[in-house]
Amino acid sequence: MAKKKKCVITGIGLISCFGPDKNVYYQSLLDGKSGVDHINIDVPGLENLFGAAVTDYNPEDYLDKKRARRTDPAIAYSMAAAKLAIGDAALDMDLVDKERAGVLIGTGIGGMTSACKNFHTAQKKSYSRVSPFFIPHLITNMPGAFVSIEYGLRGPNYSISTACATANYSILSAKQHIENGDCDVMISGGVEASMNEAAFGGFSALFALSRSYDNPQQASKPFDKNRNGFVMGEGAGVFILESEEHALKRGAKIYAYLSGGAINSDAYHMTKPLESGQEVARCIKMALKDAGITPEDVNYINAHATSTPIGDLCEINAINLVFGKNKTRPKINDTKSMIGHALGASGGLELVAVLMAMETGMLHPTINVTDPEDDLDGYDILNDGSKEVEVKHAISNSFGFGGHNSVLVLSK
Repeated sequence: MAKKKKCVITGIGLISCFGPDKNVYYQSLLDGKSGVDHINIDVPGLENLFGAAVTDYNPEDYLDKKRARRTDPAIAYSMAAAKLAIGDAALDMDLVDKERAGVLIGTGIGGMTSACKNFHTAQKKSYSRVSPFFIPHLITNMPGAFVSIEYGLRGPNYSISTACATANYSILSAKQHIENGDCDVMISGGVEASMNEAAFGGFSALFALSRSYDNPQQASKPFDKNRNGFVMGEGAGVFILESEEHALKRGAKIYAYLSGGAINSDAYHMTKPLESGQEVARCIKMALKDAGITPEDVNYINAHATSTPIGDLCEINAINLVFGKNKTRPKINDTKSMIGHALGASGGLELVAVLMAMETGMLHPTINVTDPEDDLDGYDILNDGSKEVEVKHAISNSFGFGGHNSVLVLSK
């Protein structure tokens, strides 16, 4: 059996509530700045909406004017983030073997904006007036397909949709293509464009959203005893994955090794996680085994913690099952406290934070946590500001409706 190739990350691209610049994004996180604010969306029956919407972004900076006007935001975010990642990696696409380069960008829901617009058109006018771009812009494979077409990449090209675990699932699958020798380069990550009536209406009906209308910047409070739901976010996090051999040959800067990962399922409930955290704990252990390291080697966890009562508790229980007996426990932070929950893009935006932590030697704080859950005693959850830490091995957790669990391991 051929020896697995090592997978490295050489490029970062993002579209976020703090804009498209990875350095501005991470400095905002280090400063404990919230990207959440009131938003102006006309949703009959729903008032005082707030979320972490994409800012400082113009699609015409990444697409020609015609495509920028008619392309669904989920696709446009994906193409913009991919372009930024390619630039960050200094990857000359003319020199890349197009048959050995692929795209795996997932989205939890896909073209929600296109869906809303076309359903309105059908109801108010006629189904004959629905846009011919409706279906192509709606389906979840198109954010990656557009990137593949843009750069002529003829390797693996497909999408994964596992709710809020989508980005991690996609990145892990892309890693496996690199390791198995199928590809030299994979463009991978997650995207979501969720500032629309469908997303807010649907999650409000599930009673999943925070009701802290008076203080939206303080509404996302992961691990706090007073948390009452998540805050909607959106954006894209896309990365250049390469075999170590390919990256070194072209003299690329390497952010980290994508050294391990795992997925599994709670097999329990449509929306609720298994509160004991036993399957999440098993997923973490599988990911560490894949990376060839032990729980004692991990000194940083970027938590999934969405600020929902049961979800956060599940993750706390899982972390204790894996790391609770360690003499030195990993530091934990939660990016969603500042950028909200970006659904299928969340794992991508959080991976940016992990890579930038490795790059800068600084961990960002978890804001809005004034009364943390008792079971976190003994852990530093960074609710008192950013801290200087040399991150050697980190894990990034993402979980999704349907019981989907995923864990990525990053190594310096």
